[in-house]
Amino acid sequence: MDAIELLRTRASNGKLTEPAPDADSLRFALEAAARAPDHAGLRPWRVHLVRGEARDKLGALMAESARKHNPNLSAEDYDKTRKKALRAPLIIVVSAVVQDSPKVPALEQVLAAGAAAQNILLALFARGYSAMWRTGAPAYDEDVKRAFGLRAEDALVAFIYAGTAKQSAPDMHRPSPDDFTRDWSG
Repeated sequence: MDAIELLRTRASNGKLTEPAPDADSLRFALEAAARAPDHAGLRPWRVHLVRGEARDKLGALMAESARKHNPNLSAEDYDKTRKKALRAPLIIVVSAVVQDSPKVPALEQVLAAGAAAQNILLALFARGYSAMWRTGAPAYDEDVKRAFGLRAEDALVAFIYAGTAKQSAPDMHRPSPDDFTRDWSG
């Protein structure tokens, strides 16, 4: 698949199953992450791989986060939240460890980590795998962030659920470039 076709056809797919990306494809995706734009070479992104039984631990962490923010959370919703970490055989957690820099504001560092996450998605798609980038409330929960070694000033930018598609990605309407592009003349 050439680069332009990849950029024009990649789609998120949340209907995932085994197998997870193989070691070679995962390495390829992480090498692509390292090519993300990175002002001043800070390399603020960090990646954690969550697989196997660790997904159960992540699910429990997410469910506890939901309960903390909603003490009236029903047992059914608690269990539903806990099972979210089992939606894919691999979860790639991408975060930004924000560094004090006179040249690079925190937002640019978070954007660099987001670009690394996007490169992971593209690389997995190029290798024939499917993925879905999710965040949600757990990404902003201090206890969840701390579980990944993050501080309050850091950002958890993506839970990338990765695996093999159970079915084709849903066909989503995509805007025309004319819908979001304007000439600026000052």
